[in-house]
Formats: sequence, structure tokens, C-alpha cells
Amino acid sequence: MPGHLIRRLHQKSTQVFQQRMRQAGHDITPVQFAAMEALRGAPGIDQAQLAHLIAYDRATIGGVIERLENRGLVQRAANPRDRRARLVSLTPAGAGLIDELMPVVEGLQADILADLTTAERKALCRLMARTLAMPEDGTEEDGP
Repeated sequence: MPGHLIRRLHQKSTQVFQQRMRQAGHDITPVQFAAMEALRGAPGIDQAQLAHLIAYDRATIGGVIERLENRGLVQRAANPRDRRARLVSLTPAGAGLIDELMPVVEGLQADILADLTTAERKALCRLMARTLAMPEDGTEEDGP
């Protein structure tokens, strides 16, 4: 069934990611990396926007941000227009870490689908993006 295969592929993806991060000497999760990468492209967004960008639960994004903040990789500030919202951005250390890890993350992508040809990998990514209503570059669309 597709759901089972998707779950297993997610497990493999997470396992490969964590293994490569350890080999690179870093303790960072896929969600933490996704959050930092999103912040690189959209600095100063609030936590709710960040959760939306990486398709993560709004209720638990605060814990992800807190762990990154405790490590000095992101910083939060009160939103002057909405005191309930916290604006998040990368610190210089966080930006440097993303720059360091990007080649590692780009390199591990092929390992996740190692048994597929390049054409099959592209086709699979295209189909997955289509099922998620995303353009082929992986960015989300707002819907039909």
C-alpha cells in the first residue's frame, strides 16, 4: 500500500540524514535543518509562518525553535505588531552551519533513492510533488 511505502521511505530518509549528520560531526534533526533552511530564505518570519513553510505542526514548532535557540543557531524576538507572535531568524552561527551542511544534505539525496536511476528519481520526485500539489521545485502552492 502507498501509505506503508511512504512511511518506510520516510524512515529510510531520516536514517540516512541522521547518519550523515553524525558523520559530519553534527547533531541536527531533519526538522531542525528544514526550519533553519526555511529561515535562511525567509528571515524574521514568525513561528506560525515557519511551521507552515516546512509543513510542521504549529503546536510543536516552538520546541524545535527553542532547541535551536539554546544552541545559538536561531534567535527569537517579539513581533512589534503582534506581541503574541515571535519572530525567528538565523544567527550568524546558524547561517554558517546551514552553509556547511548544505553540501552534505544535497549529497545524501541520491543515497535515499540509491536503487533508482537518475530518471526514476526525477520521475518519483515529480509524482510526489504532484500528489502534494507542489511545483517540481519543491515549493508549496496555495492550492488549485
